[in-house]
Amino acid sequence: MEPTTDDDVLDAVGPRLRALRRERGITLADLAATTGVSESTLSRLESGQRRPTLELLLPLARIYGVPLDDLVGAPRTGDPRIHLKPIRRFGMTFVPLSRRPGGVHAFKMIIPARPVPLEPTPQTHEGVEWLYVLDGRLRLVIGERDLTLPPGEAAEFDTSLPHWLGSADGGAVELLILFGLQGVRAHVRTDPDRSSRTESPRGTR
Repeated sequence: MEPTTDDDVLDAVGPRLRALRRERGITLADLAATTGVSESTLSRLESGQRRPTLELLLPLARIYGVPLDDLVGAPRTGDPRIHLKPIRRFGMTFVPLSRRPGGVHAFKMIIPARPVPLEPTPQTHEGVEWLYVLDGRLRLVIGERDLTLPPGEAAEFDTSLPHWLGSADGGAVELLILFGLQGVRAHVRTDPDRSSRTESPRGTR
């Protein structure tokens, strides 16, 4: 089990140091001569009778050739990187960009290129969807409407209406999607001359 408190982390340092020394075939006397730390101090450090300090650990990390974090075995801190796990459905790739269990969910959606564009197969489900085309030409079918959205275009619609997303010309399409339950809507303002085209599918053409 991973150490969970600072005391647990520090208590695990001594056994780790002893195991490293024995693995390398180094005696306490040899280690003392190399690091300049007394043999008695090293012995107490390995047995847990002496608390590890940076001053003691730095020369040991250098001798053993391991990072200080590995020597201490400190728990991992928050990693700012987002590890995305693509989901493949209906021949398309969805990359989740949000992790919250509720509210609005964000995805990057990739529609692959095809020799022949697919025919629409509209579906319905509860919710509201907002999308923004990053690359390619998106064909968006909503009810009786059949729209083509180039890069930079956005649309918002009620997903209880029959709808379908695909490539307008057979090329790959990349878009951002925000999906939420009924009552959750995204409002986007861009160029005033195109504002009517960014709020709903009625103005995307």
